[in-house]
Amino acid sequence: MRILGIDPGLARVGYGVIDTGNGQQQMLDCGIISTERGQSEGDRMVEIASDLRQLIRAWKPELAAVEKFFFYRSSTTISVVQARGVVIMTLARFHIPVVEFPPMQIKLALAGSGHADKNEVLDAVMRELNLEHPPRPDDAADALAVALTSWYQR
Repeated sequence: MRILGIDPGLARVGYGVIDTGNGQQQMLDCGIISTERGQSEGDRMVEIASDLRQLIRAWKPELAAVEKFFFYRSSTTISVVQARGVVIMTLARFHIPVVEFPPMQIKLALAGSGHADKNEVLDAVMRELNLEHPPRPDDAADALAVALTSWYQR
């Protein structure tokens, strides 16, 4: 099964694509969709949707896993939630099933504790995908963690 993991954001949307054939997980791609700070929010949303469509067409995922937004009181909360909505809408247009996980569930699935730190989760991602070097940037590593969580929770 090919899974697209997404770590939503407005400035940077992390993505990671894994393949789970033959009982093993393999990273196929990871990176970020980035938007420019000087653009309007609407233009940034269009960029996220456009780039995500390209990823979907290139990798043809069978499932998408999206990190649920964890509520923070900050000036960017609404923008991040809107970007997440654009991600969900774009996946729906391609009829890709979506599963969602809060950060605590991702940490529990990969590191065995819902209170694991970023390094523990990163170590688990590297171990499970047999990676020699950590995926960069952090948003891409987080997206791979979301994708792995969906595989474990299937």
